[in-house]
Amino acid sequence: MSRPPRCPRRHPRHAAIGPRLKRARRGAAAVAAAAGTLTLAACAGGGIAQSTPASNGQSFVSGDSGTTVFGSSNRPLAPPVTGTTLDGARLSLSRFRGHVLVMNFWGSWCTPCRAEAPTLASLARTLRPAGVAFLGVDIRDTPASAQAFQRNFNVTYPSLNDPGDAIALAFRSTVPPAGIPTTLVISRSGRIAARVIGQVSYQGLRGLISKTLAQPS
Repeated sequence: MSRPPRCPRRHPRHAAIGPRLKRARRGAAAVAAAAGTLTLAACAGGGIAQSTPASNGQSFVSGDSGTTVFGSSNRPLAPPVTGTTLDGARLSLSRFRGHVLVMNFWGSWCTPCRAEAPTLASLARTLRPAGVAFLGVDIRDTPASAQAFQRNFNVTYPSLNDPGDAIALAFRSTVPPAGIPTTLVISRSGRIAARVIGQVSYQGLRGLISKTLAQPS
């Protein structure tokens, strides 16, 4: 009876190839994972927001979140924006001169926009008697989706339709919306008093509005 053939004995150098190959594969996988992480970080960082304030198919356009308050002596002048509302009417920013204006850049696709919508709607109703106006700018949206958003959250103030970012980009030389949502507080004389990037809070936004109301311009 013949014996089955024996496997050839591996040379010690050959025996080490297997572990080295596994380590090399693990190293390559780690490099690939790191590269992927860097790519995701670049996509999630301020680069997108700087190139365009629109959604790019995401639920949120990220930027350096936070609040910026401008001193009364160095407030940028808001651009002379004119656009069409979601209801089809022409509306100019100059119409709000003499009022403190809260201008909110939003989209129905934006998760934090949905979270802050009840706050904005409530403040708009509460502060209207004090001469505070609210205006939305709907970014890269369809009128049907935007109008459904307004109905769902009982938003009664108008919003300009900005599917191609023209209105948002008009602010690029002053105080651009570096993320969506972004909220601007504009003084009675049409100068930008504060900017909030990201979701607003009731107390935080009301404080900015009250401070602007208390100032002469």
